[in-house]
Amino acid sequence: MGTITTNFANSLTTNGVLGASTINDNSISNITSIVGGGALKLISSQTASSSASLSFTTGIDSTYRTYLFKWINCHPATNRDEFQFNMSTDGGSNYNVTKTSTYFEAYHGVVFNDTAFSYNTSFDLAQSTSYQVLAHNIGNANDEATSGELYLFSPSNTTFVKHYLSRNLRQTQDNSGNPYQGDDYIGGYGNTTSAINAITFQYAGGNIDAGTILMYGIA
Repeated sequence: MGTITTNFANSLTTNGVLGASTINDNSISNITSIVGGGALKLISSQTASSSASLSFTTGIDSTYRTYLFKWINCHPATNRDEFQFNMSTDGGSNYNVTKTSTYFEAYHGVVFNDTAFSYNTSFDLAQSTSYQVLAHNIGNANDEATSGELYLFSPSNTTFVKHYLSRNLRQTQDNSGNPYQGDDYIGGYGNTTSAINAITFQYAGGNIDAGTILMYGIA
């Protein structure tokens, strides 16, 4: 065994407990990396300011098998708007990947305390190049927005289709303008064996007035 491994093993008691004197400032400072999966690496982030869209056209490659996008308080300029995304195989020249997906949602009304969980056929896709809705009916009052995340799996693979999975929370309004909390679950795939190398987010009816989107690679 190497020096560090031997020292570590010698520091274990007969019961397999690490001795209290083993960990100190010097031992911690000697650690240069920790082997393990699942670590998040922030690649880039973008902040909206009355932006038509936020797009990531670099950094999506074979470096990571999974990419995670987190949007924080994305506030629409237009009331009751739909937050959505699409993918590209040509560096962002066209966002038109064919997709099939499912869309489940739960909600809890603020005024009437009503609740529901259902499948929403209005926002699933069936071999469509349209944008995938991630959250809908988001209000544009000062305190209304959506926050959530989207996983894109193995985008650089040239053998398989490109799976994605999303969950988000949204402060929304019903048809009468009454506020409620929404919670959406979306899963689907881009029906292409070409590498996905760009992704874009936007509101269907207007600008992203404010909000931040971060892109992470998962080791």
